[in-house]
Amino acid sequence: MKISEVDVTGALEDAEKLVEKDKSVSPHIRAVVKVLIVIIKLFIDKFKLNSSTSSIPPSKDPTRQRGSKRKTKGIKRKPGGQKGHEGTTLQKVENPDHIEPIVVDRRTIPRGTYTDIGFDARQVIDIKISRHVTEYRAQILRDADGNHYVANFPPGVTQVVQYGNGIKAQSVYMSQQQLIPYDRVRDYFADQCDIPVSPGSIFNFNKQAYELLEKYESLLVQHMINRPLLHADETGINVNGKLLWLHTVCDDQFTMFFPHEKRGADGMKAMGILEHFQGTLCHDHWKSYFRFECAHALCNAHHLRELERAREQDDQCWAKQMQDLLFEINEVTTKAGGCLIGEAAEQYRLRYRKILDQGDKECPPPDPKDRNGKRGRIAKSKSRNLLERLHDFERETLRFMIDKIVPFTNNQGENDLRMTKVQQKISGCFRSFEGAQIFCRIRGYLSTCRKHGVAPTDALQMLFEGRLPDFVKELH
Repeated sequence: MKISEVDVTGALEDAEKLVEKDKSVSPHIRAVVKVLIVIIKLFIDKFKLNSSTSSIPPSKDPTRQRGSKRKTKGIKRKPGGQKGHEGTTLQKVENPDHIEPIVVDRRTIPRGTYTDIGFDARQVIDIKISRHVTEYRAQILRDADGNHYVANFPPGVTQVVQYGNGIKAQSVYMSQQQLIPYDRVRDYFADQCDIPVSPGSIFNFNKQAYELLEKYESLLVQHMINRPLLHADETGINVNGKLLWLHTVCDDQFTMFFPHEKRGADGMKAMGILEHFQGTLCHDHWKSYFRFECAHALCNAHHLRELERAREQDDQCWAKQMQDLLFEINEVTTKAGGCLIGEAAEQYRLRYRKILDQGDKECPPPDPKDRNGKRGRIAKSKSRNLLERLHDFERETLRFMIDKIVPFTNNQGENDLRMTKVQQKISGCFRSFEGAQIFCRIRGYLSTCRKHGVAPTDALQMLFEGRLPDFVKELH
């Protein structure tokens, strides 16, 4: 590796050789130098990691190239939608809210007799944001004896002045879906609608939505247990300065988020799904997932990044070959309808094993003679660990090749988790565990609604009105 045109890797190798050859160097100094060289190598390896060779997000790449457009190598693209892209065009609405007639100014046309034969229409689609107050006036009757009889107010109208379901739905949408801080939600209602809404009221709306979704979430847990394929992932969250974990279990139709103080099996079991799940679980090889007795499928996006690291940092030729093979299998499997059978699948398995055999020669296990009297297991390189994992978990790595419902990657789970990171960037943390619970339940509900074509604001409006979308019926 070169830094400012200096070959650091070569310099370290030369330094090691010089220390070994120089017999005048005391054993103590030689040991210190070796430790320093190891530390420098670790820093170099860390510095060389990026989003293409590890799970580091692109935003944290040390040499990230910022620009308005990403250019594909060898391909020139014109601005705008590319060929084959299905765009959208603003369309007229059938029933406009307001019609403004425009008559011809006869002073601008020649004199004569004219017949009205129709009109040419153009529409301006705009938005009107305003406060809307409904006052219910319950009639009061008094009989001859002085008794009063008051008409019943509609269900839910219990206070002299109260917020409507529309304000509640918009508030929860902005704070939980768009991740706008409470103070800015308050400013929006005050500035745009002339409605005073305190941060405390916004929290209460979120809490009410959380409580209304309790039955929905219990139905969702039971339904997801019986799904054929699930994606699982987890990410760290900051709860009032303490590291906790947000777990997700999802597929292309449903999403569930769950916060817990532990990352491993205890947190996963607390969700109530994976312990009883018997389908196929797609994940990123976190060992805790293997404690559940179901079929497993591993995320090959992670494998490709680790193989890239092995190729770039450890000069592993087999890693490049394995990358190419995985890409080829995925492409062929997709063209075959999502599944390879018989001889076709077996041929790819043989090629897969042949590359691993080459990897064994190129990256052999550590020599027991290097133990130097130390106890315990001998440390292995990252490339060796990856090689052994691909060997031991061949079936899980290639499950996408023989099972139509299993994807090549765990992108579904990672995509569903992505907005959690955005929330943490905006707010920094959850102020309480209760806030994390509220966020997870509401966010999971809105994610599921979006997957079923239900707009978030419509879903929240129905929730506060005591209804749920139609797709919830299939959860029973």
